[in-house]
Amino acid sequence: MTKTMMVTGAAAGIGRAIARRFAQAGYRVGAYDVDTAGLATLADELGDRVVIGELDVRDAAGWQASLADLTKASDGALHVLVNNAGILRSGAFTDIALEDQRAIVDVNVTGVLNGCHTAYPFLRAADGAHVVNLASASAIYGQPDLATYSASKFAVRGLTEALDLEWADDRISVTALWPLFVDTAMVTGMDTGATRSLGIRLTAEDVAEAALAAVRPRSRYAGVHRAVGRQAKALLTSSQLAPSAMLRAMNRRIADR
Repeated sequence: MTKTMMVTGAAAGIGRAIARRFAQAGYRVGAYDVDTAGLATLADELGDRVVIGELDVRDAAGWQASLADLTKASDGALHVLVNNAGILRSGAFTDIALEDQRAIVDVNVTGVLNGCHTAYPFLRAADGAHVVNLASASAIYGQPDLATYSASKFAVRGLTEALDLEWADDRISVTALWPLFVDTAMVTGMDTGATRSLGIRLTAEDVAEAALAAVRPRSRYAGVHRAVGRQAKALLTSSQLAPSAMLRAMNRRIADR
């Protein structure tokens, strides 16, 4: 039976690359976004390998309807959920309007909560499903000029760890992907100490490949967190070994503070 997967934020960037990569791997792909024009071009590209639908991840009822429709062809089973949709604003914390910061939390945190909660019965029906949550290397240590975005990814990190334990008996694996800055429209025009120090070295395709690898049967040592790219791997490893004071100093230097 063809496996069914769902990815949010699929009209462009990382989400579009993930939809394309899973379709190439033989999955039936459910691609969702608020950008219906972008989804239409994805449907033109992937044809009958993709089902598209408008979804605001902040809308739990929308999630429920989308999941029910997508899984009709798979007897109510969802084999993979990729919570990719997210937004970002960079700059000094006090210079970003509170309304914009709340929107980051609503999309990046509430959107993932909605997805995991509403998808659970569909994932359980697959008997060996996977959830992949897009975290970020900014969840290693709180990042200046990305404070609320960084905080939102800390929340995704914690939820991922908890659900991977809670859902183990249901044979649902939950993984967080940890890329650094990715060359997509989200970072266009971004100028922070971290981007100047580290550059923007990853492509959307790099993250898509990591997402596909994350849903393959994993060894007992693979862990919940998967860094994407050499820089993120080095930072994640350092965070696990370095004392907190050293980690703070390292991040301060990266952020040029």
